[in-house]
Amino acid sequence: MSEQNTIKIDFLSKRAIAAVLSALLLVIAIGSLATQGLKKGIDFTGGTLVELSFPEPVELKSLRAALTSANFEGTVVQHFGSSKEVLIRLLPDDSLNAAALSNKVLEAVNAGFSQHGELRRAEFVGPQVGEELTEDGGLALLYALICILIYVTFRFEYRFALASVAALGHDVILTLGFFSVFQFEFDLTVLAALLAVIGYSLNDTIVVFDRVRENFRKLRKGSPTDVVNISLNQTLNRTIITSLTTLLVLVALFFLGGEIIHDFALALIVGVVIGTYSSIYVASPITLALGITKADMIVVKVDQDELDKIP
Repeated sequence: MSEQNTIKIDFLSKRAIAAVLSALLLVIAIGSLATQGLKKGIDFTGGTLVELSFPEPVELKSLRAALTSANFEGTVVQHFGSSKEVLIRLLPDDSLNAAALSNKVLEAVNAGFSQHGELRRAEFVGPQVGEELTEDGGLALLYALICILIYVTFRFEYRFALASVAALGHDVILTLGFFSVFQFEFDLTVLAALLAVIGYSLNDTIVVFDRVRENFRKLRKGSPTDVVNISLNQTLNRTIITSLTTLLVLVALFFLGGEIIHDFALALIVGVVIGTYSSIYVASPITLALGITKADMIVVKVDQDELDKIP
């Protein structure tokens, strides 16, 4: 069987449809980020963390109702470590310090909840710290993309580098847009998940590009589109197996890992799905649109004898 016959799925025949879909999703994501923004967690907005311990497992819905009835609006209540430990995230209150606010929360819980809690810790995060974390987080994403652009340019070819960074930008914007549209909380754990998504997506894209480069040098016939299609099919089994095994772990964390890593797992699930899609329908079509050809992949060998003849 010839290399051309290895094509099982004509991925690139659907690239126009994929481009329209990606453009539509990007418009929705950017529009949501511009209008309603992200629902920033206490790591970025500032506020107070209060950890309580209870003698019996806690029903979070009832505890939230008790806090709401005590006029604690906008609080985030989640299990921390076990079903008997609860972490309460409170919005900033300029009139009270962390100690006074934590005592007020403990009094409200003990007065309106079925169990009496014990205060384990109370921490205050100032708004200035939140602003610094926001800036540093954005810079971390930007530096990661710049380093990736430089690395792939030297390791492969500048068209591959541009396509890789475009695909990574696509993945990051859509993941952020998902959190903005549905108003899931965005905190440091989600930011860490975004950086992990960049690494995962880049790895998937590089595997495809490495096979594309190899096939450009090996296959004698076929257009650049045929070569990329062959490469996508040859790496398809690896892509599916890697994505599915990763998603199995993330889904288990999402449902069984507890609320403390719920948003982290959700961000990774969304990022892995989008990253798998982008390595096929974003990075590869962009590479073709930039005009990659077989000539760009050929390694020029210089005859040493010819060099010796040069005066």
